[in-house]
Amino acid sequence: MDAFTLEEEKLLSRFVSNMRGRVFVLQNLPEVIKGALFSRYSRSQKGLRRLLLDEFILAPETGFSQIAAYAEESGISQTLAIKKAQEFYDRILDGYGDDSIGELGGAHVALEGISNIATKFIQDRRIGGSPLEKSTRYVYFDDKVDSRWQYCRATQLMGRARSPGNNEHAQAYEQTCDTLFAAYSKLMPVMQEFFTKRYPKEEGVSEKAYAFTVRARACDALRGLLPASTLTNMGVFGNGRFFEYLIACMRCSGLAEIESLAEELQQELDKTIPSFVRRCKPSHKHFPSLQQFLQQRERQLKTQAAQATESIAKATIAPSSLAAAPTVKLIESDKRAEEKIIAHALYQHTDLPLEALLQYARRLPTTERNSIIAACVAGRENRRHKPPRAFENVFYTFDILADFGAYRDLHRHRMLTQERQLLTVEHGYVLPEEVVAAGVDKDFKAVMDTAARSFGRMSRMMPQEAQYVVPLAFRVRWYITINLRSLFWFSELRSVPQ
Repeated sequence: MDAFTLEEEKLLSRFVSNMRGRVFVLQNLPEVIKGALFSRYSRSQKGLRRLLLDEFILAPETGFSQIAAYAEESGISQTLAIKKAQEFYDRILDGYGDDSIGELGGAHVALEGISNIATKFIQDRRIGGSPLEKSTRYVYFDDKVDSRWQYCRATQLMGRARSPGNNEHAQAYEQTCDTLFAAYSKLMPVMQEFFTKRYPKEEGVSEKAYAFTVRARACDALRGLLPASTLTNMGVFGNGRFFEYLIACMRCSGLAEIESLAEELQQELDKTIPSFVRRCKPSHKHFPSLQQFLQQRERQLKTQAAQATESIAKATIAPSSLAAAPTVKLIESDKRAEEKIIAHALYQHTDLPLEALLQYARRLPTTERNSIIAACVAGRENRRHKPPRAFENVFYTFDILADFGAYRDLHRHRMLTQERQLLTVEHGYVLPEEVVAAGVDKDFKAVMDTAARSFGRMSRMMPQEAQYVVPLAFRVRWYITINLRSLFWFSELRSVPQ
C-alpha cells in the first residue's frame, strides 16, 4: 500500500473515495483523465493513487489543475482546459495502440426529438452502450409543438435527396404522417373509455394506479398507428469505443437525419471525451478507409441480394408459400445441445480435457443426462437465477415476422445477434383485438391503407427514406441467433404479462 504525506493526501482525497482501502472509486474527475490514468495503470508498478499524484496532479504538462478544477481560481473553463490538454492525453492513448483503451472513459448522452428509425440505428450498435428510450406503451405521443405533430419532417428526412423531382413525395409523406397522428389522437379517448368499461377499478386500487393502467392499455392498443418517423427521446450511456464506432456508422448510414445526428453527437462528445472519438471524424486519417469499406460492403451486398431475390422468384418456391410462413420459425438448432451443456457444466469441476467430457456425455443414458441438466438449475426460482455459463455453448436461430412495435421491445436485448430487413408494408399489419372490440377498426384500417399507398409511392425512389412513413403496426422480418443461457432470460422476461 502506498504511503502519502499529509499534503499529498490533501491533494488526492477529493479524487478518490478513500485513502487507505485496497478498493476505492475515482471521483470528481473528467472522463479524459480517468481513461488516460487507467491506460497508464496497466503498465506501471505504482498504485493508482500514487500514479494519479505523480504523473497527473503534479505534472504541469497534463493540464490537470485546469481540467479537474484543481485550481478553481484559474478561471479557465473545463471545455477549454480539455482542449488545451488534449495533445497530452492523445499521446498517452496513442502510445498503447489498443482499441480497448477507448473503453476506459464514457459519457451520458441525451438525444431528443429523434425518429424511431434513428433510435433503432443507435441500438444496433450493441457492445459498450446502454440505451433507454421513451416508451410508446406508457407515454402519449399526441402533443403538438408549434401546432405541428411531432415527427421527422421531410426537410430532415430527405436532406440531399430532396429535389424538385421528389417534392410531391415530401408533401404526401407529411400529409400521411399528419393523418396517422390525427387518428392516434382522436382514438385515444375512445380506447380509454373502452378499457375503463372492460376493466372497472377494483377495490383497493388507487385512482392514480388505475388511471395509469388504463392509459398504458390505450397507448399499447394504439401505438401501431404511430409512424416510424415519430420523434422520441433517448438516453445513452456508452464508453468511448462504443461512441466512436457508432458515429462512424452513422456518418455512413445514407440517411440524412442520422448523418446530421452524427455531427451533433461528435460536437458534444468533443467537449467531454475528445480523445476517444477522434477516429470517427471525416478529417481523421483512418476514417476515409473505414467509410469506403462500409459503403462498398453495402453496395456489393445489395447487388448480391437483388440477384438472390430474382433467383428465388424464378425457383419453384411460390411467393404465397413464403408469405404464409409462421410468425416465428426455428431455422437452426444444436443437435448436440444436451451433450454440450453436460460437458461444459462438468468441465470446471474436473481436470479433464473437454473432448473427454463430450465423449462421456455422449455415452450417458437419458436419465443421467436429465439428472445433470437438472442440477444446473437446481433451486432456481426466477429469471434472475441464471443457469450456468455452460448453456452459452448452445445456439438457436429464429426467423421472426412481427409488428414493428413488438420488434422494438425485443430489439433492446444485446446478448444475441439480430438483423432486420427494411421496414415495409408488404407483410401486412397487426390489428389489435381491442381496437376491433371498441368498434374503431374501420378508422384504424383506413389510415393503415393511406400509409401503405404513401409508402408504395416513396419506396420506388427512396426505399430507405420510405421507412419513415411505415406505422408501427406493420410487420417487419428479422432473425435472431441466441445462446441458450440468453434465451432463458429473453423468453422469460418477454413472456411476462404487461
